Amino acid sequence: MSGHSKWSTIKRQKGVADARRGQLFTKLTKEIMVAVRDGGSNPEHNVRLRLLIQKCRDNNMPSDNIERAIKKASGEAGGGSLVEATFEGYGPGGTAMLIQVLSDNRNRALQEIRSVLNRGGGTMAEAGAVSWMFETKGVITVDTSQLDAEEVALWAIDAGAEDVKVEQGYLEVYTEADKLETARRALEEKNVPIASAELSMVPTTMVELDEDDAIRALRLLDKLEELDDVQRVFSNVDFPEEVLEKLRARV
Repeated sequence: MSGHSKWSTIKRQKGVADARRGQLFTKLTKEIMVAVRDGGSNPEHNVRLRLLIQKCRDNNMPSDNIERAIKKASGEAGGGSLVEATFEGYGPGGTAMLIQVLSDNRNRALQEIRSVLNRGGGTMAEAGAVSWMFETKGVITVDTSQLDAEEVALWAIDAGAEDVKVEQGYLEVYTEADKLETARRALEEKNVPIASAELSMVPTTMVELDEDDAIRALRLLDKLEELDDVQRVFSNVDFPEEVLEKLRARV
């Protein structure tokens, strides 16, 4: 599991995401509108929308909000002004970052990202400079606080998982992109509590940082994710466990 994934899980466990739930719902709504624009409003025939609806449910987004976003997108050619883009950058210690954007103003998004990177000790990178370090994978996070993690790991492997990484209180299941739904359904049939399941950009190699750079990198990732136009940020940082424990005590 990447250090950033661990940090995201820590914040979720401690309820930090609740304070940003309104912003999260806004970002999910934008994704729904683009998914409907590009693939139609029927989730049975629109894989992206189907996965997105499940992601909304994982994040406790009310069903009314989901339905309203789909209807709005269907009836008003929703998402027509929204542009998807992925920007690349370097963080403290030369770490690689992929920043996925959904915006009605690409230039504004780029300027805001560049500003945050510069203030946080990072820089923009040319297209393709870091994207080759990442692969698209399905990632399922499972709460194992009340389960036998090793048993769940075996179930995940039986369901077609490529890799399973066990951590304290949870584990991450990695699948091929087109196996994500199948693996999730198989685990749910075993009554395994799914915390999240989504397509993610997973780094092929990790970079370890010293404590100072690790803390700076995590703060930079948080600042980028707080931008309204930024949907997701991925990095190849393998944060030291002691750094995550120190920051866990502060959140």
